Amino acid sequence: MSFWDGLWRGRSMDFESGSAATNSIELTKRHPTVSLSKQGAATGNLRVNLSWQMRTSDLLGKSRGGGGGLLRHPFQMFRPEPVQAHTQSMVNVDLDLGCLYELNDGDKGVVQPLGNFFGSLNSPPYVKGSGDDRFGSGTGETLYVNLDHREAIKRLLIFVYIYDQTPAFDRTHAKVTLYPSNGPRIEIDLDERQPQARSCAVVSIENVKDELIVRREVKFVYGFQAELDRLYGWGLQWGRGYKAKVG
Repeated sequence: MSFWDGLWRGRSMDFESGSAATNSIELTKRHPTVSLSKQGAATGNLRVNLSWQMRTSDLLGKSRGGGGGLLRHPFQMFRPEPVQAHTQSMVNVDLDLGCLYELNDGDKGVVQPLGNFFGSLNSPPYVKGSGDDRFGSGTGETLYVNLDHREAIKRLLIFVYIYDQTPAFDRTHAKVTLYPSNGPRIEIDLDERQPQARSCAVVSIENVKDELIVRREVKFVYGFQAELDRLYGWGLQWGRGYKAKVG
């Protein structure tokens, strides 16, 4: 029940989220990038949300309503059975949302529930986590980025990891959605079948010549934060971390 944890601690401050957009942009392999600056969305608070669902069965899994039901409705076997991940008795996967950050002054670190590294919105690193959602409630987990301080931000890497060390991305339908303060929301689906992966680099935000570029990553790894660090060259020092048990 443990793995690599970051060594940086930010101060907690109150924050507000931007308003929801009415339309969306989906980042895909063919269209992996979008410019927040060109869309007039490089100011205010950027809300980053992780939500997920799980299945209780695959195509050859347990039938619903017995074999007779499948005979009467044979096409039901091709329809996955979604279960909201907050149903604790049905779920043994704990997805967490985190962010590696690098500021233009050289400061680097991590914002994540593990270790209670929740960051700060109005002081460095200008990234704040909302807390830990153990069971994937309707609101999921959320990070906020204060883009009014975009000139201080060099790059961010939003990632998702499975805390309980049970690889289950192949049974988890996860989505990360970015809600800028202005313009359409940006959606990234974690739709690749990676049954042994424990972590996924989902999306990066980089300040390139004063332009904020959002790029789809969706790179799965078999390890945890330290492996994502090596993959993207962050150069942090890592130690083991734990979560407090839920009473």
